[in-house]
Amino acid sequence: MTSLKKLAIKGTIWTIAGYGSSQILRFGSNLILTRLLTPEFFGLMAVVNTLRIGIELFSDLGISQSIINTKRGHDPAFLNTAWTLAVIRGFMIWLLCLLITWPMAHFYNEDRLLWLIPIVGLSSVIDGFTSNSRHILHRRMDLGRLTVFNLSTQFLSLLTLIFLVYVNRSLLFLALGVFVGSIYVTVGSYWLIPGYRDRFAWDRSSVDEILSFGKWMFLASGMTFLNEQTDRLILAKLLSFKMLGIYTVAYTLAGIPREIIKQISYRVIFPAISNQSDLPRQTLRSKILRQRRLMLIGFAILLASLVTLGDMVIQLLYDSRYQEATWMMPILSCGIWFSVLFYTISPALLAIGKALYSAQSNLAGFIMIGAGLPLAFFHFGVIGAIIVIAFSDLPLYLVNLYALEREKLSCLAQDIQMTIFFIGLLSLFLSIRYFLGFGLPIQNLL
Repeated sequence: MTSLKKLAIKGTIWTIAGYGSSQILRFGSNLILTRLLTPEFFGLMAVVNTLRIGIELFSDLGISQSIINTKRGHDPAFLNTAWTLAVIRGFMIWLLCLLITWPMAHFYNEDRLLWLIPIVGLSSVIDGFTSNSRHILHRRMDLGRLTVFNLSTQFLSLLTLIFLVYVNRSLLFLALGVFVGSIYVTVGSYWLIPGYRDRFAWDRSSVDEILSFGKWMFLASGMTFLNEQTDRLILAKLLSFKMLGIYTVAYTLAGIPREIIKQISYRVIFPAISNQSDLPRQTLRSKILRQRRLMLIGFAILLASLVTLGDMVIQLLYDSRYQEATWMMPILSCGIWFSVLFYTISPALLAIGKALYSAQSNLAGFIMIGAGLPLAFFHFGVIGAIIVIAFSDLPLYLVNLYALEREKLSCLAQDIQMTIFFIGLLSLFLSIRYFLGFGLPIQNLL
């Protein structure tokens, strides 16, 4: 077994273990917070966080990807210049948050956004000073240390958030908890690699390289935001903040497999393929498909289980205020299969320098959400909107298929086989549930 393959396997194990532990922490804190706060607060925070993420992605320079992908990943001039750019970007994000505050408060007719957006947006300034140590460890695929760091800072952040909300069950303290979490991550990052320190620097060749690599990243990241986050902004206008909070709970639980594969995609698949991107395309394709099949089988089992049992989990863990999430979750979970197909192969295009395809894929997804979501809502109500959101990654996948075919990295045959396997497995699980007398996951809706 090659050293790169060992690193990839080890990295995958750490990523899954780390993300699983992270979700347990988040899930536990979510259960506590949903009992302390009203669903309306979660709806408001969903809007604010979505706006902040949108600005961050539309200003993405691909700094972390550049550090991972470049041959100068150990050059102090390059690393310090990248850090300097990140600091400048952090202040720009906060400035943009301030500029959109009044228009957003007016658009949603919600005065609390006038102070909520600036407080949460200030976290981006703190994030900008975070050390490059995380990106360096990622480049080395030293994900063990990185995972422990992420879990430690997450635990402290969530513990602080719960304490603040317990002391004062207000929206202000919920926002302050987000800000404190950014401080923990930034301060802690400077102890990740002993002896390593970031400094302000401006090396012109490094700037040119980062901007050259990232010239399509801001577009790709921006389109990713429009595809993945626009649903909350649209639903916030169509629904009450209370219903948006209920939807957020269902979406978060249903999206766990999606977030796992995204983490593996970025932390393991992308750096692994980047290290082999010089291979002939046919050889590279064979290596990718061989490892990808195992991941698809695992995620097919996970998704089928989540669709079958997800509503029971919500009924067991959440109070009656969140019961409408029970029928949303299985519908949302079904569509995650196209996300899995997409994220297990899309890093190959980024690794060979074709970031534009990612932008095109996410643009297709955004068109489906932007046009399809309002139409579905006005014709079929909340049910129609949820179905459109569930399958919003289908356009991404189809555009990605076309791009892979052009770059001689096609995976269509494997995808057809694995989709048949997923449908068969899901049918089996649902049949067992039905014959055991538990009905269907969307029984409450029927």
